[in-house]
Amino acid sequence: MSEREKALAETEVTAWLSDNLPKWKLEDGWVRRTYKTTSWKSTLMVINTVGHLAEAAWHHPDLTASYAWVEVRLQTHSAKGITMKDLELARKIEDVVAWQPGAEQGALEGTPQGDLRFSYIKYD
Repeated sequence: MSEREKALAETEVTAWLSDNLPKWKLEDGWVRRTYKTTSWKSTLMVINTVGHLAEAAWHHPDLTASYAWVEVRLQTHSAKGITMKDLELARKIEDVVAWQPGAEQGALEGTPQGDLRFSYIKYD
């Protein structure tokens, strides 16, 4: 088993999450994060984004979704635990899904705030 496939100790995972992805949690053997959305349309956009990233990484999460939320769960089944694959994919998902261009000092505005027609993610 390669280093990428080596299951990390629970303490390593929780410390890494605390330092790098504090909105993600280790629960029941999975690294998890729930994204709150504003509608079914934005829920599907999150699912498609996660799907694209997972396929590109060739590492596939479990997803659960409802009208206004998506839960992402990661675990490396072949290692029977959490590996760096899970943590690195979680970081990439967080970078893309939680991206707020309007909060940056660039030319991109981000989705209009306060108009439900354009609402997307409920950023926390």
